[in-house]
Amino acid sequence: MRETPSYSSPERLARDLDWNLLKTFLVIAKSKSITDAANTLRLRQPSVSASLKRLEDRLNKKLVDRSPGSFRLTKAGELLEKEIIDIHGAILRFDTLLRNTEDEISGHVRIAMASHVECPLFDRALSIFHQTHPNATLSIEISASRHAIENLLARKASIGVCLVKERSPKLQYRRLFREHFGLFCGPEHPLFGRENLNESDLKGHSSVSFVTDQMGDALRQVALMRAHANLDDRIVGTSANLEEVRRMIISGLGIGPLPIHVAKRDVEAGILWRLPPYSNPPAIDVYVVENPNVQLNRAEAEFIKIVGSLIDQTPIEERIYI
Repeated sequence: MRETPSYSSPERLARDLDWNLLKTFLVIAKSKSITDAANTLRLRQPSVSASLKRLEDRLNKKLVDRSPGSFRLTKAGELLEKEIIDIHGAILRFDTLLRNTEDEISGHVRIAMASHVECPLFDRALSIFHQTHPNATLSIEISASRHAIENLLARKASIGVCLVKERSPKLQYRRLFREHFGLFCGPEHPLFGRENLNESDLKGHSSVSFVTDQMGDALRQVALMRAHANLDDRIVGTSANLEEVRRMIISGLGIGPLPIHVAKRDVEAGILWRLPPYSNPPAIDVYVVENPNVQLNRAEAEFIKIVGSLIDQTPIEERIYI
């Protein structure tokens, strides 16, 4: 014969106790009589009495002393009332807890970025976003600026940080910062370490540059600077990645353009040398680009909001690097 599983008294109580009985008892405990409780609950008096009797039977404790002219909780009833109040408060907090859970942002943000963007404001946005929404994730995909724009138009990226050749009416643009470009050479170059140079000293030297360093592209001003220096028309090395242009310059392939504030550490370390022109270096704007036709997830919308807020709060003078 199969035995019925045995439960300890607390286990059986937790399994069988009806929350509705506890709610009814809480009203009874705050009332002056069963009739008063019945009126509050909009139930018949016999139904309330029956509920109290069932609860007392379940707990095997008398909870209310009722006699002519007297209606008061027993010691067990007082203890139970306190516990029910705590339980009721916890249940009332469930909605807030669940709402807060729903408010946690845990989506993914894809950032299409031009190579080696150095911008303290953008770094600050990343930091604030992570601290505020630690469950959200980001990916930063480095590519040529035109590819970043293509990804935004194709809705493959949440936000772009890049140079802009021509503005598409389908996208929105906000200037993130302005950087200035200079010409540099590496330790293997004959002009390395030489002071008091002028642009005529650069004439005929080979050069390396970015794929966008063309008269009709985003780095047109840089192309004009190279042309004014009369560098050799043949560019011996190109890349869309700033790190690779930097590598070619350091390796001695030729003179090449770099953002001055980005190259500063390498100049101080003795692996790059600044060449003329030293005054009025070409200025290039870097933009935050969005596609307003894309339905953003909550993480994307929040990150864009943070970036936009920091841009609004920071004067452009503090976002110009040289």
